[in-house]
Amino acid sequence: MISLAGRDIVHSWSKFVLTGLGLGLLIGVTLTMAGVYRGMVDDAKALLNNSGADLWVVQQDTQGPYAESSSIHDDVYRSIRALPGVARAANVTYLTMQVRRGKVDARAMVVGFEPGQPGEPGYLIAGRHITRNHYEAVVDVKTGFQLGDLLRIRRHDYRVVGVTRRMVSSGGDPMVFIPLKDAQEAQFLKDNDAILNERARTVANPALNRPGVPGLLDAIQSSQSTNRNVNAVLVQLTPFADPESVASEIRRWKHLQAFTRPQMEDILVTKLIATSARQIAMFLVILAVVSAAIVAFIIYTMTLGKIREIAVLKLIGTRNRTIAGMILQEALGLGFIGFLVGKTAATLWAPLFPKFVLLEPGDAMRGFVAVMAICALASTLAIHAALRVDPATAIGG
Repeated sequence: MISLAGRDIVHSWSKFVLTGLGLGLLIGVTLTMAGVYRGMVDDAKALLNNSGADLWVVQQDTQGPYAESSSIHDDVYRSIRALPGVARAANVTYLTMQVRRGKVDARAMVVGFEPGQPGEPGYLIAGRHITRNHYEAVVDVKTGFQLGDLLRIRRHDYRVVGVTRRMVSSGGDPMVFIPLKDAQEAQFLKDNDAILNERARTVANPALNRPGVPGLLDAIQSSQSTNRNVNAVLVQLTPFADPESVASEIRRWKHLQAFTRPQMEDILVTKLIATSARQIAMFLVILAVVSAAIVAFIIYTMTLGKIREIAVLKLIGTRNRTIAGMILQEALGLGFIGFLVGKTAATLWAPLFPKFVLLEPGDAMRGFVAVMAICALASTLAIHAALRVDPATAIGG
C-alpha cells in the first residue's frame, strides 16, 4: 500500500508538490488569522499587566477606561488611598490620537501618568524615565520614534527621552507616555480659539457677568481654562487584601465603578474584541472549507487520471481497502506538505504585520490535526470514485 502511494506520487511529483505549496500558503493564512486573534488577546492582557494595577476605578455606570469613555475628578484618588487594603492609588488618562513628528503621523494611545506611580512604563530599552513635569515623553518602539525626536501632541512639543517595548493598547496601538498634567490638557482642554470664543460668550452672558459682583467673571473664565478630570484611578493593593472586597467598598461608598483584574480582562477579551473574534472565526471556517475543496478537487482529479491503472489493480485481485488506503495516503501526504509550508510561511511573515501576531504551538498542533482530518475527509470523494471503477476497463479500449 505504501509502495503504491509512493510510486504514484513520484510519477506525478511536480503536480503534487505545486499543489502542496498552494495548499500550504492557504494553511499559512489560516494559522496567521489564528495568530492575529491570539495577538489581540495578548495585547489586551499586556495592557492590563503594563498598568500595574489590581483595581481600575472609573466613572459610575461605565466600563472604562479602555472600552468606554470615563471621566472622574482628579482628587478622588486621595479618598481611595485611605481605604483599608489599598497600597497605592494614582490618576491616569488615556487618549488614542495621531501623534506627529514633523510631517510623519503615528496613531498611538497617549497615556498621562504620575512618575513612580501605577501607570508608569515598567521598563525601558533605551533612554530614561520622565523626570520633568512637562514636555517629556516615553514611547513604545512600535511608534517608530527614537530618542531625541520632537513630537507634537495638540498644542505642545514633547522630547522623547525613553523608549519601551510591548506597551500597547487593546487595539494594538503603541503607547506614548507623557506627564499627567500635560495629558489632561491634551485630552480635556479646548483649543485657543475655542477658549477665546467661550470667554466672549461668558462676557456677553448677563447671568455670568453681573455688575457689582467683582471677581465673578474672572473666576468663571479661570475655570474654563483649567481641567481637573482624569479617566481612571489605578489602584494597587496590599499583599493580603481581597480585590473584590475593596472594589465593593469603592462602589458602595465612593459612587464610582471599580473593576478587578478578572473583570477588566473579561471586558477587554469577551466584549471589546468579541466582534473581531467572530470575524476571524468566520474567516477560519471559510478557509477550512476552501482547503477541503482544493484537496478534494486535486485528489479526485489525480484519481480520474489513473482510472485504467486502478482497473488493472482490481483485475489482478487488489483489495478495495488497499486502493482506498493509497488514495488516503496521498491526501494525507498532500496535507502534511501543505502544513509544513504553511507553518514556515506563517512564521516568516508574522513579524512583518503591523500588529502583534502570536503563533502558539498549541494552535499549530490543533491546526495540524485539523488539516489531516480535512484531507482525510476530502479524499472520500476520490475513494468513492475509485471503488466504482469496473475491472473490465483495464481490458476495454
